[in-house]
Amino acid sequence: MSNLIRNHAVVDDDWTVATLPAITEAVRKQAGKVVIFKLTGEQSAMPEQIAATVIPAGKVIVPFPVWLARKNELAPRLAAGELGVWLESFELVEDLVASVDDINAFPVIAVNFPRFADGRGFSIAALLRTRYGYRNELRAIGDVLRDQLYYMHRCGFDAYAIRADRSVEEALASLRDFTDPYQGAVDNPLPVWRRHARHAHASRASEAVVSMMDDAD
Repeated sequence: MSNLIRNHAVVDDDWTVATLPAITEAVRKQAGKVVIFKLTGEQSAMPEQIAATVIPAGKVIVPFPVWLARKNELAPRLAAGELGVWLESFELVEDLVASVDDINAFPVIAVNFPRFADGRGFSIAALLRTRYGYRNELRAIGDVLRDQLYYMHRCGFDAYAIRADRSVEEALASLRDFTDPYQGAVDNPLPVWRRHARHAHASRASEAVVSMMDDAD
């Protein structure tokens, strides 16, 4: 079974995610503790990794540094609608937006969650949807687990590549965990008190119209 959820349904994945070749990285420490997250804006790939990245035929989602460095090679595939891009959680969404004339030229943008505890991808999604007006598929990849999906949806994701060792059906069910969220978010900017106040106002207006019609009779 596919592990991809798109628009609240399990679907076959017609995109291949290209990855950078692995390298050995030195263990970094700060104040005696191992640093497990890269800093926002940090360099994400070495030139030799970018050059060695294999980009298969067909629809492919490439790492952002590969898109930047090999744009001339990849531009025809973007124009054909068969090239997406994926961001690491520490890469800057502003840099992605600046790399293309229209951010909606990308049919798919994916955001990698390297670890369940790294929440920067939520902010990337919200920025793409609100500040930069991205309208196409926004996909979560990496350490994507059931408990995240509802909140990912609220931040603007509409596709989720569930971690291979987890149940995609259970993850799909999690999108129905809550029916009436309190806060406003990307999926609905009105907080619950504004939504209910609006409904109450509409109901009172309807009752007033009915009353006026009864009086006229």
